[in-house]
Amino acid sequence: MAKEEKQKKAAPAAVGADAKGSPKKKAPKEQPAAEAGGKAKKSAEPKVQEPKAPAVPPRLRERYKSELVPKLVERFSYKNTMQVPRVHKVVINMGVGEIIQNPKAIDGALADMQQIAGQKPNVRRARKSVSNFKLREGVVVGCAVTLRGVRMWEFLDRLLTFSIPRIRDFRGIPRRGFDGRGNFTFGVKEQLIFPEIDYDTVDQIRGMDISIVTTARTDEEAFELLSGLGMPFARQG
Repeated sequence: MAKEEKQKKAAPAAVGADAKGSPKKKAPKEQPAAEAGGKAKKSAEPKVQEPKAPAVPPRLRERYKSELVPKLVERFSYKNTMQVPRVHKVVINMGVGEIIQNPKAIDGALADMQQIAGQKPNVRRARKSVSNFKLREGVVVGCAVTLRGVRMWEFLDRLLTFSIPRIRDFRGIPRRGFDGRGNFTFGVKEQLIFPEIDYDTVDQIRGMDISIVTTARTDEEAFELLSGLGMPFARQG
């Protein structure tokens, strides 16, 4: 009897020690079946990306491939279409002569060039000093930009379609701009011929030189290439 009473007293003491010594772990809350199922569906469903609209190819490049390449192959009897001359790049150069008296003039030239080309231009500096022009080496003298690929074709399309027809008293582009290696350069007196330029925001009328670099080996091939693209050359004689 004495042993049974000791065991009964020891049992509740042991239970209390367990409760105080090692706290009971809380059982995880059961999530509702609807919420669990919804999360599972969200994690299982893959993210669907919206298809991007295909970029429209440059109109002038497509006309070059479809119409001009066959004509040039027939005209010069090329054995391979890779021999057909193509436009490699276009370089636009704008000089800023008044920058010696007005250093801030370069800001307007850079803004006009960026609007015309759709690309940030590079600043050009003098390579040597010229005392007659009060020019020192390293001074900013203008800006230039080089266009390739899609931007090049889009610029040529705008130039031939909208800008050149807006030249006042236009009688054609002179043919003397070829350099003997298939490249052609001509000058523009005003940047206002480009529709991107707002007349009210122009601080100074500036001209520019546009150089079209081709893969043609001769000036005759380059002339036929540019004529086929729509360059309005002046008539000889």
